[in-house]
Amino acid sequence: MLLAVVLALVIKVDPQADAQRSHLVGTAAPAFDLPALDGPRIRSADLTGKVVIINFWNTWCIPCQAEHPALVQFYQRHANDPDFVMIGIVRDDTTAAVRAYVRTQNVGWTIALDPGSRAALDFATRGQPETYAISAEPGGTIVGSNWGPSSVTELETLLAAARGQRR
Repeated sequence: MLLAVVLALVIKVDPQADAQRSHLVGTAAPAFDLPALDGPRIRSADLTGKVVIINFWNTWCIPCQAEHPALVQFYQRHANDPDFVMIGIVRDDTTAAVRAYVRTQNVGWTIALDPGSRAALDFATRGQPETYAISAEPGGTIVGSNWGPSSVTELETLLAAARGQRR
């Protein structure tokens, strides 16, 4: 343990902070083409010009359930923003369970299914919930991430980063 602290001090890396941030931050967001729970397919190419918040989750995940009220509050604040899209990508769950959860838990944002966890693998997720902010330019850049339940404040910070603003 002492060696880890010494190394962190010498190379000025905070292992705890590093564990909270995706190594994809600063790179182009992986392309995706996913089936929507309801509606047309969700393609990253169709989101150019929008800032995108992506939240990986599933219905049986206790931290995802704890995070859910913050997602609802955040989405309600920004649902009518013309430059904003929020997508919940569900991995490792059944369509029936997702449909029931969406119906009973006030989910207003777009929900995509991730068969085979392809998008989760492409985003190098480490579990759920995990949230990414993607800028609006063509081929959008991942500008921020949060591993674990996000608060409204953290979601606002991610959105500001996607819009090129500092908070």
